[in-house]
Amino acid sequence: MSTTQRKPSLPSLPKAPTGITGLDEITEGGLPKGRPTLICGAAGSGKTLFSMEFLVHGALKFNEPGVFMSFEERTDELTINVASLGFDLERLQQEKLIKLDHVQVERSEIEETGEYDLDGLFIRLGYAIDSIRAKRVVLDTIENLFSGLNNQGILRAELRRLFGWLKDKGVTTIITGEKGEGTLTRQGLEEYVSDCVILLDHRVSNKISTRLLRIVKYRGSVHGTNEYPFLIDEEGISVLPITSLSLSHNVSTERISSGIPSLDKMLGGAGFFRGSSILVSGTAGTGKTSVAGSFANEICQRGERCLYFAFEESPRQIIRNMNSVGMDLQSHIDKDLLWFHASRPTLNGLEMHLLVIHKLVKEFKPSVVILDPITNLVTVGSASEVKSLLIRLIDFLQEEQITVMFTALSFKEIISEQTDETVSSIVDSWLLIREIEFNGERNRGMHVMKSRGMKHSNQVREFVISDNGLNLVDVFVGPDGVLTGSAREAQQLLEKADYALRDHAVTRKDREIERKRSVLEAKITSLNEEFESLQEELNKTYIEEELRKEVLEKNRQDITRSRDPQ
Repeated sequence: MSTTQRKPSLPSLPKAPTGITGLDEITEGGLPKGRPTLICGAAGSGKTLFSMEFLVHGALKFNEPGVFMSFEERTDELTINVASLGFDLERLQQEKLIKLDHVQVERSEIEETGEYDLDGLFIRLGYAIDSIRAKRVVLDTIENLFSGLNNQGILRAELRRLFGWLKDKGVTTIITGEKGEGTLTRQGLEEYVSDCVILLDHRVSNKISTRLLRIVKYRGSVHGTNEYPFLIDEEGISVLPITSLSLSHNVSTERISSGIPSLDKMLGGAGFFRGSSILVSGTAGTGKTSVAGSFANEICQRGERCLYFAFEESPRQIIRNMNSVGMDLQSHIDKDLLWFHASRPTLNGLEMHLLVIHKLVKEFKPSVVILDPITNLVTVGSASEVKSLLIRLIDFLQEEQITVMFTALSFKEIISEQTDETVSSIVDSWLLIREIEFNGERNRGMHVMKSRGMKHSNQVREFVISDNGLNLVDVFVGPDGVLTGSAREAQQLLEKADYALRDHAVTRKDREIERKRSVLEAKITSLNEEFESLQEELNKTYIEEELRKEVLEKNRQDITRSRDPQ
């Protein structure tokens, strides 16, 4: 028998999806089905809009008709207010998908005699639910229902009865409540609606507003517990569902060019990893935006999409400036490959900026995102808050395998004192552009501070911006160190002159050597001839002596034969 036993499968809490972007991800499915949910917050926090989206999405996307009972706004006002979001409540009512009802509560008609009850409301609400077979109900705003009731005993009893009646009907209910002093609602509704409580908050800090959502309680379900920024725009409510930094995303070994061939050479010859994060930092005027524009141009030329967030310059300025270095960004915009989103950082708080980025990335689906410059975000938050935002942004983009490039303004020359908004420690690649003042000129030098996972150059290269684009000049070291600009050109000319003189001297030495070689070869030839003559003379004497011996021996033999008797 196995030592590990599987836990028995237990029934999970059924949920009703809201259809609100990001919220269903945070709640892992939606609101508790068939139970009441409390949406609380101060005036203007978005409670009514939240509730209306829940109803409309339920009717159109999930085939769950809904009843909206208002104790504050009239039905015609509601219809006009949500028309800007594309919700046609009149048509939905005609199709019996939505039922709007306004209940006018007059304080003078409420008599605190102990006989106050909600039977009339139950009858009216029950009829509305049955008429369209509603599965969802919204009660907005419930404080108005008890505005003239001061007897806490009666109030609590009627609240319990109301919530019990809604559960018996099996409808998924949203009840909105105004935030009280030190409590979530004025009437303490969170005590009775204990299944799910969502708090909406609208904060203003340094004249910048931020909307935040927090799930205070969700009984029987796992849920995100952080504060999540949410955006209200022409498309309704969008919630940023970044719940954790799990560091479990996939990585790619594919490389993409930076758009500067000489920079790619410094990065192992292939450029950046796809899905990585890059920081380009430097002092003002060093060409950070030019590097970002060149990267955007390269990506669009590959037929991929790039989303460019500009916090300092307008798109027209960037397009004009990049035209001066031979890059036509407008053509990429015309092909829907390049999107610019330009705004001052003070337009929104940090969380809202993150939400806008998140939303546009989901809509445009780029392969590269550029933020230029992130330093300006410090005007709406501290350095630590900016770092927190960028960490969450990098985590989200890496999960989507999207490459991100940041530019950052450095205020100090000493590298050890630079923080670059502390983002340099969390990015994969860091390019630092520095000013180099020498010989009465101001030039630029670039070096790769780090590039994780790849071999990269540790040299400083002169960074040149010209009509032909961007380039990194090979390192040139003179007697006094690395030279740039006119000093480099002057040293190069001087070395060319030295090379010419050395070539002339070498040529003269070569001629002298050739002449001496010719003389030596002539002497060798003469000695060879003399040796051959002497050898021939010696050989002649030897041959004659041998011939004489041969003749004498023959004569001796002839004489001997002549004396021998026959």
